[in-house]
Amino acid sequence: MADVEKALALIKRGTDELLVEVELIERLASGRQLRIKAGFDPTAPDLHLGHTVLINKLRHFQELGHHVMFLIGDFTGMIGDPSGRNATRPPLTREQILENAKTYREQVFKILDAEKTEVCFNSAWMEPLGAAGMLRLAAQYTVARMLERDDFARRYAGNQPIAIHEFLYPLCQGYDSVAMRADVELGGTDQKFNLLVGRELQKHYGQPPQCILTVPLLEGLDGVNKMSKSYGNYVGIDEPPREIFGKLMSISDDLMWRYYELLSFRSSEEIVRLKADVAGGRNPRDVKVLLAQEIVQRFHSRQAAEDALADFEARFRQGALPQDIEEVAVRCAAEGIGIAQLIKQAGLAASTSEALRLIEQGGVRIDGERLSDRTLVLKPGATAILQVGKRKFARVSLS
Repeated sequence: MADVEKALALIKRGTDELLVEVELIERLASGRQLRIKAGFDPTAPDLHLGHTVLINKLRHFQELGHHVMFLIGDFTGMIGDPSGRNATRPPLTREQILENAKTYREQVFKILDAEKTEVCFNSAWMEPLGAAGMLRLAAQYTVARMLERDDFARRYAGNQPIAIHEFLYPLCQGYDSVAMRADVELGGTDQKFNLLVGRELQKHYGQPPQCILTVPLLEGLDGVNKMSKSYGNYVGIDEPPREIFGKLMSISDDLMWRYYELLSFRSSEEIVRLKADVAGGRNPRDVKVLLAQEIVQRFHSRQAAEDALADFEARFRQGALPQDIEEVAVRCAAEGIGIAQLIKQAGLAASTSEALRLIEQGGVRIDGERLSDRTLVLKPGATAILQVGKRKFARVSLS
């Protein structure tokens, strides 16, 4: 039983909810290899650190000896997942889906063991299901039950359109669990309804219902919105080492611990010790360096991590970046804000004309690089360290 408790502790680390825990304990105690499922719709060609929260949890199951199934939703991606959205997601074409899926397999195996991972495509069972099978599947849920889902309920109450095909998405995701005979399905907190549909459909098809494990949605670099390319607050796992390192060093000290919890492979005990070190006077930036190096090494190499650190120190520490930089939150329009206006709002210049003059004179740096483009526009979700002259600094985040 001690082994089960140890396994359960690893499984639950950094998660939001486990349903139903007693069922998972029974399955772990049985000693059999469990079938662990997680699905990804390839709506964009690249993965970012927000995606890896779920993939890291799959790795934990692999470490415990279970069978991991990485599902690429090439069929459901053509429907478009409506989870958490206030409008219909534009469906992608089959060609777009397949093109985006190409890099998924390469990227995911930077975390998972390729030899212990089964990669699945849900078109393998959804397309043979056919129109008659889809009608039978649709008969398993009522419109009233679909409207219990928060995002659907909000849109319905707000007289926002809901396309019929969006109701099919949770059913298709649920049927994936039937086809894959999943013991456990993982998903973000915004996927809970869909995961529960899978559990109900498995009961209908005579299978033991899957356990459900939800993981938090990782906040992006701004510390406010979930990490997303659309917000511009993401760290892509295929970005150059210098970019990954610099972006991670830009996060706030509080957000650093959130990233440690959800992204680091260090043990919980190690993270507790690091927190104690900081509480005892250790510079949080030194601990942030450890995190940035770990992430760069994971997706590139140890040498790349060392080079990224050396580059960062050359650009920042040797440039006399102060220990405590004021953090400034700036609201801006959806189209973004011009750099001169941002400098003014951050309190680094008295006017936009002064800011423009400073840029022209080479007196402005952004993330350590001298700024020459006076037309630069930053979008909501972006973060940057601005330096004006030798003594004025601000860490700005846009929303």
